Amino acid sequence: MSTVTTPKAQVPDIAGQITYAMRSMGVAPIPRNYSLFYEAYIGSNPALTRELAALGSKATQEELDALGDQYFDHNHGRIIETAHDKVRSELESLLSLLQHEQNSMENYSKLLVETVARISNKNITSNNIVGSVIKVLQDATGNTAAHGEKTAQSVSRHSEEMNQVRQELDEYKRIANTDSLTRLSNRRAFDEKLSSLFDSSIGLHLTSLVLLDIDHFKRINDTYGHPVGDKILATVGNLIRSNVRKDVFVARTGGEEFAIILEGNNVDEVMTICERIRLSLENTPFRNSRSGTDYGPVNISIGYAMGSQSSGPGELYAQSDTALYHAKETGRNRSVFFEEGMQKNYVGKNWLIYK
Repeated sequence: MSTVTTPKAQVPDIAGQITYAMRSMGVAPIPRNYSLFYEAYIGSNPALTRELAALGSKATQEELDALGDQYFDHNHGRIIETAHDKVRSELESLLSLLQHEQNSMENYSKLLVETVARISNKNITSNNIVGSVIKVLQDATGNTAAHGEKTAQSVSRHSEEMNQVRQELDEYKRIANTDSLTRLSNRRAFDEKLSSLFDSSIGLHLTSLVLLDIDHFKRINDTYGHPVGDKILATVGNLIRSNVRKDVFVARTGGEEFAIILEGNNVDEVMTICERIRLSLENTPFRNSRSGTDYGPVNISIGYAMGSQSSGPGELYAQSDTALYHAKETGRNRSVFFEEGMQKNYVGKNWLIYK
């Protein structure tokens, strides 16, 4: 039996296209501008795409920053810079405090040595002199103990301040990696997660990438408008999330496309999960409770591949994308597992944007 060799898909250089577009408009190639153009490029926020296009080829940095502030929850550069300055300030204060404590302990140690020498001096016979030495020693010990307690309190305070900065940065990362419409992970988080799967080969036979795409979604937007489309996207995202374990990674990767990364499930279990999601969506009514307008049916096509079938994240994405293509080509509203010999007669999508 002859084997069919799947041709390597030509993957478009999306990063290069975005950089070229920025250069053509005279936009500075800085990270926050790139993020802005990327979100507009993949079409995950139609309003942002329209407003960025309206700026034309003479967009100023102030106008771009204003768009970023409007559509993104935080400005990455400013937050990181502020956090860095705060941590540096707290560390400088802490180092100064510890240096002062070291000097204090050195002085106390020196006093102890001198006191021992005085008490050991055979020429000292007066009880008054010995008593005064002991009094000095007691005072120094008390002061040193009190100073140590104050230092400990200051160290604790500075540690709490730096821990607060860490928590703020963790919260910022969570927001920066969250899709604002569906509250799922976004494409940036997906890129990071997918690229990390092959850090080790252990468990790849139980690791899979599932790609999901809403069928005929453009028709929904064209017929009912983007606000309705956004509500449907949010509902689909919630439905996907509710049909997998809480620890499973789920992302909206752009437009009407979603991704799931399953770890700890074999190929048959993955198919069961895919079918559960697909059937749940198929049986969910989409209608306006006030007007009675029926937006349905809303169906989804699914393609997936196992990590052990590929040599890296790019190949795994291409295989899952090929399976998704076959699900679309063979009737939609179905789940398809990637098998060797599958071909796709189209230009594949680039999986890696933010790495």
